[in-house]
Amino acid sequence: MIKVEKEFARKMFDISGRVALVTGATGALGGAVAKAYGYQGAKVVMTARNASKLRELEAEFKAEGIDCAVFAADPGSSEEVGKLIKFVVSTYGELNILTVCHGYNNPKGILEQSVEDWQKIMDADLKSVYVVCKASAEQMVAQNKGGKIVVTSSARSKMGMKGYTGYCASKGGCDLMIQSMASDLAPYHINVNTINPTVFRSELTEWMFDPESAVYQNFLKRLPIGRLGEVQDFIGLATFLASPASDFLTGGNYDATGGYWSN
Repeated sequence: MIKVEKEFARKMFDISGRVALVTGATGALGGAVAKAYGYQGAKVVMTARNASKLRELEAEFKAEGIDCAVFAADPGSSEEVGKLIKFVVSTYGELNILTVCHGYNNPKGILEQSVEDWQKIMDADLKSVYVVCKASAEQMVAQNKGGKIVVTSSARSKMGMKGYTGYCASKGGCDLMIQSMASDLAPYHINVNTINPTVFRSELTEWMFDPESAVYQNFLKRLPIGRLGEVQDFIGLATFLASPASDFLTGGNYDATGGYWSN
């Protein structure tokens, strides 16, 4: 007899009632993930540096019936992140899901990029991820209920690119850090994984989506799926890795590249 629990199969993607913290919530991917979690019944705390944009998101989400709150913080500051975690717990009682969507890049080759500019990328894309993951993991361990940590990395974590010396280094380091972190936290039933996307539509990347442009045509040569990413393509994986369906998966770097890694 095939042993599959009916109730688990029906609810394995269910995150309703869970408390989720989403960083970089004012960005395209962070905002999409936060709204998707909210639509699915999660209680969502959104954070970013820009307090006014966060308040706009809060008003928009609450108008749609999403249970949410916002807290402006620098993810690279241990002091500010500590206050953020305390806010999450004081607002909703606990923290079950952390989804990291913040990031930064300033593309330059090694001959043009100063050490200071390189360090800024490393701090934004690697150190800050460590800071927010550490504080969240400590809270999850204290709760003794397990948890999910989902970190947005990049397709560039495993493929170098001209002008991306800082960014590729930070994302490659992020993937390895998450794999190690997953080993540290597995005894506490905390799953830690990355999503590794290619270009997704946002205000910053909209110019790349012109089908007549050389940039777009060049991208399509490398994407077997035949198009660039939309936010709808991201939120399914973000939900899967935050849900009970992924309880056996940890330390993974999950391809969201439209086939780029396999081409």
